[in-house]
Amino acid sequence: MTENSDDILNRLPARLKEARRAQGLSLEAVANLSGVSRSMVSQIERGESSPTIATLWNLTRALQVDFAGLLDDGKGTDRIEVLREGEVPSIENMGQGCRIRILSPPEEAGGHEVYDIRFDRGGSLNSQPHSRGAQEQLTVLEGTVMVESGSASDTLEAGDTARYAADIPHSISAPNEAARVFLIVKNPA
Repeated sequence: MTENSDDILNRLPARLKEARRAQGLSLEAVANLSGVSRSMVSQIERGESSPTIATLWNLTRALQVDFAGLLDDGKGTDRIEVLREGEVPSIENMGQGCRIRILSPPEEAGGHEVYDIRFDRGGSLNSQPHSRGAQEQLTVLEGTVMVESGSASDTLEAGDTARYAADIPHSISAPNEAARVFLIVKNPA
């Protein structure tokens, strides 16, 4: 399905405004939730500014709406949503020596979150406790990692899976070699 980029840019402002109003949020509330300035949110909603992917991602997370759904033309429900490698949002400034790709849709934030994490040798991701009852499930795709949850720790190799409490301090590290993991964070409903 090929679409004219002008069609998408014409749809986006109205869809963002609809999503904000459906949540009963003011411009100020969206700005506070997303980290995007109130004036920028207003300009985007009026079609006076085109948001960057990062800005749009922050807005969709704040509004708890589907990133792709904001841009689609609404024609047909039979479709496969595809995010190409370069389109998957990532976090580069969390942890040390790790790159985190966010695989779950923004509306799942705080519920069921899915990540692809690549660690450099010596890389680590140290996390503060999530909400009470939160759990993580980690599968090692490549390399070897050390997982710590509270005072418990274990070493996992490619193919191993660990499930552990995430409502206490916990960490994942790759002390001896580069590694890649698939992480699911499950927060209680």
